[in-house]
Amino acid sequence: MNGSSSQQRRRWTIFATLALMYILAYFYRVSLAVVAGDISRDLHLTPQQLGSLSGVLFYVYAAAQLPLGPMIDRLGSRMVISGCGVLTTVGGVLFSQADTLMIAMIARALIGIGTASVLMATFTLFSHWFSRREFGRVSGFMVALGNLGNLAGTAPLALAVGAFGWRDSFLAVSVLQAVVTLLVFCNVQDKPAARTDDEEPVSSLESNMMAAWGTIFGTRDFWLLGVLAFFWYGNYLALQALWGGPYLMDVLHLSREAAGSMLMFTSFGFIVGSSLVDTVARRFFRSYKKTLLAGQLVLLLFMSAFLGWAEAVPRPMLAGVFFIIGVAVSSGVMVYPIIRAMFPVGIVGTALTSLNFYVLMGAAVIQQVMGVIVGSYGDVAGSISAEAFHAAFMFPMAGLAIAIVLYSRVREYVPLS
Repeated sequence: MNGSSSQQRRRWTIFATLALMYILAYFYRVSLAVVAGDISRDLHLTPQQLGSLSGVLFYVYAAAQLPLGPMIDRLGSRMVISGCGVLTTVGGVLFSQADTLMIAMIARALIGIGTASVLMATFTLFSHWFSRREFGRVSGFMVALGNLGNLAGTAPLALAVGAFGWRDSFLAVSVLQAVVTLLVFCNVQDKPAARTDDEEPVSSLESNMMAAWGTIFGTRDFWLLGVLAFFWYGNYLALQALWGGPYLMDVLHLSREAAGSMLMFTSFGFIVGSSLVDTVARRFFRSYKKTLLAGQLVLLLFMSAFLGWAEAVPRPMLAGVFFIIGVAVSSGVMVYPIIRAMFPVGIVGTALTSLNFYVLMGAAVIQQVMGVIVGSYGDVAGSISAEAFHAAFMFPMAGLAIAIVLYSRVREYVPLS
């Protein structure tokens, strides 16, 4: 990308500011896994209710994607992220004080709406500050940094909860959220002051929301990519955001701190993989599509650990399994440069948020359905049987297998050879 050194510095300053916001958004997504037992005891939740509490964030997050896309394309990323950051702060404070399931659900819904715009609005902004060729690398780097929030929601959160309790821990995060929201409002700029040589012309679709949606949802390959995105992220969040912690504590009898540490290996894997996935796609597979499919196949293989064989694996080797799952999950970030290449830059925000609807619906639906499956075994939170977990994890795995087959028929949108 051409431009002065000051513009180069400016775009990386913006990147760093938005990374802080995304780290917090990711923390909220995964933070229930290591405190599920504490919250279940305090609020007297059944497994089904716990699944609903976790899932509500993702349902409203997913539903918010469709109106947020046009808002991002029209109002700009800075205003949308800043406004949503205020909602996140309010939701975080309310969650830390919740004493009933209803209040906790409302708080999680506010957090879901508040965090819904962060990544897609960031990627939309990147489409103006970075070239199409740079987009895959910088988006992967952003996801890698965002997973620091994933890390914070594992062992560090478990330690904080042990020292201060879950309420004070979440309240502290809410204060940090308010500070970062102010930084975004003051520091972020939607577009460079000068048009760059490789900036794409604005499409006429940008001014017609229904035409943009018609183009996006009228594309068969978009639907097939959406199905894969649904089960990719659904598998990951089922493990990392909710059911991985109870599985490790109830079936493998790990302490809360040890379960958090084990889940942290998935975060490490995701960070490493997200940092390298664009390089792997360019130098090894020479294809974003092939990289995505290869990673999803590895994810499917290692998620089978939760059908039973994880219980026979030595602890150090199990940490390796969690790490490989994280690396495999990182292949899913390829969906974003693929979408970037599918549609004109003027509707990139709408296209990205439309795809993200599938991503977050996958997380919401799969977590809740797994809660129903677990609950059907008559178990209660804190004493769930291995058989219940095996049956529950079979659901997202079967869906991912079908999605891989369907997506293999999609053409290559970003040839890298």
